[in-house]
Amino acid sequence: MRTVELVSPRIMEVHERPDPPDPGPGEVLVKLHAVGLCGSDLHWYQDGRVGHTHAVFPMILGHEPVGEVLAVGPGVTTHKTGEKVAIEPSIVCGECEYCRSGRPNNCVRCVFMGSIQHPGFYRDLAVVPARNAEHFPAEFTYLQATLIEPVAVIEHVMEMTALHPGDTVVVLGAGPIGLLAATISKLRGAGQIFIADRVPHRLRIARQMGIDTTIDTGRENLVDTLMDATGGRGADVVFDAAGDPETIQMGLFAARPGGQYVLIGIPSQTVLQVDLHTAMAKELRIQTIKRSNHKGHEAMALIAEGRIPDTLITHILPIEQTPEAFEIVSEYRDGVGKLVIEMGG
Repeated sequence: MRTVELVSPRIMEVHERPDPPDPGPGEVLVKLHAVGLCGSDLHWYQDGRVGHTHAVFPMILGHEPVGEVLAVGPGVTTHKTGEKVAIEPSIVCGECEYCRSGRPNNCVRCVFMGSIQHPGFYRDLAVVPARNAEHFPAEFTYLQATLIEPVAVIEHVMEMTALHPGDTVVVLGAGPIGLLAATISKLRGAGQIFIADRVPHRLRIARQMGIDTTIDTGRENLVDTLMDATGGRGADVVFDAAGDPETIQMGLFAARPGGQYVLIGIPSQTVLQVDLHTAMAKELRIQTIKRSNHKGHEAMALIAEGRIPDTLITHILPIEQTPEAFEIVSEYRDGVGKLVIEMGG
């Protein structure tokens, strides 16, 4: 089978590797059809690490996969060959206190596929636990289904955020996750929504997706614009989908007293200088986010209802061009929004 392997920072190679073994008890063999490229993949690619966790080369990235069941292992009765599935990338124990309390994203024995713990899905074939292969509606295309995992992340964001109808929302970063945060905030009844980025084509995609107000932070000051528009009040909720020290500070200034700042993006820096005095002076609620908390079914419902605009996906490239795909996304080239790798063959 073909694999795409990160062999050092910013260097990816396409290889031919042996096919995986037959699925064992409780497992299924999946032929991958498409995999979305996520911003967290870029941290491994650009920085050679995510936070304090350093890459171990070579590694196979990709954790937004969809495909077709080719074979089922002994004892599997929930799946049949030929069925379409989206793969939940977190393998959890189901037994620890966090799994039992509905927070499997904090499972103490979690293995994340697409990290140094387990190979990801920029490859033709994968054997995964059957419970991680989630059926999706037959009417979904494989491209649509690649949005299940990122939409699930935002569904988890919303369960961790007290967003009320009419709230003023600011989204920092108009990449795919920021665009989804803005879109789903609107679906949940937010009032005015501001989305900010320094890349003009990302703001153009935001407008195409129906976001109220876009702010080019390369040309105007977000906080000044926001305060003018809100009479000096600020935002009820700030979603930071960038995770840059500059946006973190911007977000703390943009939030109203008693408001919320929600950090979704992963900072590249391991140690951050954050002005907590500003947060304390406003008594802000600061919330961090970890993965999707297995919200795939909620995400599928939104996609099935036509609530997630297809305009989010701007680029589709074959697996052989995965190295080029990472260059395009990391350099914000060619008007890229969401990029998906198609396997073909």
